[in-house]
Amino acid sequence: MELNTRQVNVIERADQGLRAFFGKIYNFMAGGLVLSAVMAYLASQQPIVGWMYAISSKGISLSLVGWIVTLAPFALIFMMNSAVQKANPQKAGMLFWVFSALMGLSLGNIFLLYSGASIAQTFLVTAGSFLALSIYGSSTKRDLSGLGSFLFMGLIGLILASLANIFFKSSSASFVISVIGVIIFAGFTVYDTNRLKEIYAQAETNDQRQSLAVMGALSLYLDFINLFLYLLRFMGDRK
Repeated sequence: MELNTRQVNVIERADQGLRAFFGKIYNFMAGGLVLSAVMAYLASQQPIVGWMYAISSKGISLSLVGWIVTLAPFALIFMMNSAVQKANPQKAGMLFWVFSALMGLSLGNIFLLYSGASIAQTFLVTAGSFLALSIYGSSTKRDLSGLGSFLFMGLIGLILASLANIFFKSSSASFVISVIGVIIFAGFTVYDTNRLKEIYAQAETNDQRQSLAVMGALSLYLDFINLFLYLLRFMGDRK
């Protein structure tokens, strides 16, 4: 069945809107990653490193300030979700930048544990992997709706296993956890990217789309960061 001119125009506008939506998401995400990288590096330098961490012969632990900075992003996620629900893109965007900065500060310890070259190499590998996974997620015609529940259950198991290994300190268990972590967040990258198309279709106003773009950027940002951290366990050269 042939489409008339009006139908073609509607489809083209929808495609343009979706591309703009994804463009905003990736711009926010990329900006957040750059901000986090800068803040992470600063957090590994004096005097900030002295405020964030207690360094001794036994290793590196968080100070009180470090714990506050590490836990604060969780509160910001709830605040961002509230801003999105109220279709307030300005507030959601501002909270995203604050979230990215705090996340960067909380990741400063990677510069204390791993060499800069291995961090850069892992970042590039993560970026390439993420790009391929995201392209697949946005282009596949397969129904991935059932993947979300499977990944969430895997994430819960991953968290519980990680907490248990804090006490057991098993190197073999740590290796398995890292492998599973890479698989889970690779899956989340595909799933979250695919889900963004449905989210865009459900938005009714421009403010809703702008707000949802920020929340989409947050989801992909977290997928990228977690994928990077689990890959760093394999690829990172410890100091």
